[in-house]
Amino acid sequence: MSNLSAVGDKDAWRCWLCDEPVDPDASVNSDLGPSVDLGLARSKKAAAGTERLAHRACNTRKGAVTPVVPWSPDLFVVDPAPIVATVERLGRKGGREVVARCPTRADADQAADWLVDRLSRFAPDLAVRTQVEPGGGQFLLVLRTA
Repeated sequence: MSNLSAVGDKDAWRCWLCDEPVDPDASVNSDLGPSVDLGLARSKKAAAGTERLAHRACNTRKGAVTPVVPWSPDLFVVDPAPIVATVERLGRKGGREVVARCPTRADADQAADWLVDRLSRFAPDLAVRTQVEPGGGQFLLVLRTA
């Protein structure tokens, strides 16, 4: 297992699960204190080096199951795809996946910007880009591997 400071520095002291800042000086016994999580490695038997920084509470809440990474409540998206499952599929197979529907182009553009930003921290090794496609009076948010 890596040193907590090294993992924290690698993840810019942000929790990989909730995307909120982690205080490097907080007690590791505090709910908002730093902890090292094995990320997706535990369930997927990924290679070593997949350790990620998480708040102790986020890490405890996740336990040994696949984490749920929520979409921002500030976005207007309909039928959002589960972020973790989408990242796993695109990482394994590549390609294209519709991840949400939005009522307006502005909503879709905002969701696209947020998603690329979020994935840059959640799955930094997965190069993705978004595309907004009109269809059926709404806008589809598509995630593609780059």
